[in-house]
Amino acid sequence: MNDDATATTEHDSPGRTAGGVPSQPMVDEQVNIARVEVTDAAVAVAATTGPLPMFTRDLSAYFGSHKAVEDITLDFPRNTVTALIGPSGCGKSTYIRCLNRMHEMVPNARCTGEVMLRDIDIYGRDADPVAVRRAVGMVFQRPNPFPTKSIRDNILAGPRFTGTRLNKSEKDDLVEATLRGAGLWDEVKNRLPAHAGGLSGGQQQRLCIARALAEEPDVLLMDEPCSALDPQSTLRIEDLIREIKARVTIVIVTHNMQQAARVSDYTGFITIENEGDPGRLIETGPTKDVFGNPQNERTEAYVSGRFG
Repeated sequence: MNDDATATTEHDSPGRTAGGVPSQPMVDEQVNIARVEVTDAAVAVAATTGPLPMFTRDLSAYFGSHKAVEDITLDFPRNTVTALIGPSGCGKSTYIRCLNRMHEMVPNARCTGEVMLRDIDIYGRDADPVAVRRAVGMVFQRPNPFPTKSIRDNILAGPRFTGTRLNKSEKDDLVEATLRGAGLWDEVKNRLPAHAGGLSGGQQQRLCIARALAEEPDVLLMDEPCSALDPQSTLRIEDLIREIKARVTIVIVTHNMQQAARVSDYTGFITIENEGDPGRLIETGPTKDVFGNPQNERTEAYVSGRFG
């Protein structure tokens, strides 16, 4: 690519070709390549400099008097995947359940600190827990579709619960769009009235992702979404995660180091010092740095497999 073509394209407005309409096909190709490069760079910059969809400040979580998680401060840049890794029992799942107010549904459970969703404190006095859980979707370790409801009704369950009024055409469009977004439409489009319990485990998990996406959340939490799946289904879920992050910010808990390295843009390492201690965030940063050049020796020991 010549410098003039690159310079012209970089200063052109989106949706226009450099210098008007080029007469040579080769110039078209150069412009398209340059525009892709510029667009990718812009997305990367926006993710790190734009407003954060969600962040926590000094978040601690309790079960009664027991502190399970202590003072976690963490940012979740928009349209990225953040993986939370660490040994079993360190509080990863407890932490993400605080992000959509599910933690408080456990008797005697509470949390302190801040969880901000687009500059709104989700634990503020005026915050609506139902609205929070609509904006912050959740996919669990084991697929949990409504097994006796149809595939179609699983998708429409959220809008019905929140009282969203849709006509038949809008419902049809929503079902197709969300199933397509979850990579499931071609597999189930001819059996939408069938019970969701008849799907395979991997299909059920993608249906659960589609059900969450139907609410158009800002953030999607995924608590070990592949731990109950076979390797082929796991890879399909990972491909799906990479696809949907263009529409939603994702936080995933995983014990699979390879999975964290494959799908995430950022990684946070949470661990405990001794049995009964609260989980603490030890290190966070771009995934390539956390895995390739960790700054804390405990992080290095964990990602290299020397403990955990």
